[in-house]
Amino acid sequence: MTSRLHSPRFWLLTLAALLVAGSTFSLGQWQLRRAAQKEALHAAVEAKNGLSPLDNQTFFAIKDIANETHRRVSIQGVWQPAHTIYLDNRPMGGKTGFWVLTPLALQGSSQVVLVQRGWVPRDFTRRTRLPEVSTPAGLVTVEGRIAPPPSKLYEFKGEDAGRIRQNLDLNAFRVETGLPLLGVALLQTGAPGEGLLREWAAPNLGVDKHYGYAFQWFALCSLVVVLYVWFQVIHPLRVQRRAQLP
Repeated sequence: MTSRLHSPRFWLLTLAALLVAGSTFSLGQWQLRRAAQKEALHAAVEAKNGLSPLDNQTFFAIKDIANETHRRVSIQGVWQPAHTIYLDNRPMGGKTGFWVLTPLALQGSSQVVLVQRGWVPRDFTRRTRLPEVSTPAGLVTVEGRIAPPPSKLYEFKGEDAGRIRQNLDLNAFRVETGLPLLGVALLQTGAPGEGLLREWAAPNLGVDKHYGYAFQWFALCSLVVVLYVWFQVIHPLRVQRRAQLP
């Protein structure tokens, strides 16, 4: 064993094992920290859900409404159906269809907020055919929660800017419509209505994914340590003892 301590190969393998074990252990800890951050975010979301819904007055009083994401609302306004958009290839209940978005002019203010009203199936035999969606006229009350603008999917170049779209850029839509749209959207909740389903999936923060990655990194770290101890310490000692037997 003493002779091995003077071998460059032994120290090279030792350095490599230390680097790999240290790196994988550090990555495992990083994944645990990410999981803790996501759990804290989930707790914050649950706390927001537990607050009383914002009405028009309290909604307008908030300076940075983006900080209130996931907060429940019950606000009044007038639909702007001329600017309704159908986002294609959006899922609900394991099926693909449209997410229907309509701006809502808020009562008592010049502000307008984009509302993700619900989901409708699409006609796969006729792509340009729009499903029947009822949009009440006059003052309506919308219950839901504050949400970021709809997520973006891969989009082919040359997509038209008609009612059916793959994605919707809020800034570009603000310029296109001339409406003073807020920087957030509302996700309308509640029972099905107006031809729309509202079975929105709960926000998935991916906490389990981080724990899974952490387990893999720690397992790899343990494997490196076990292999190093076996092949560089235990196995050579066993060979040396056998060689010393008469």
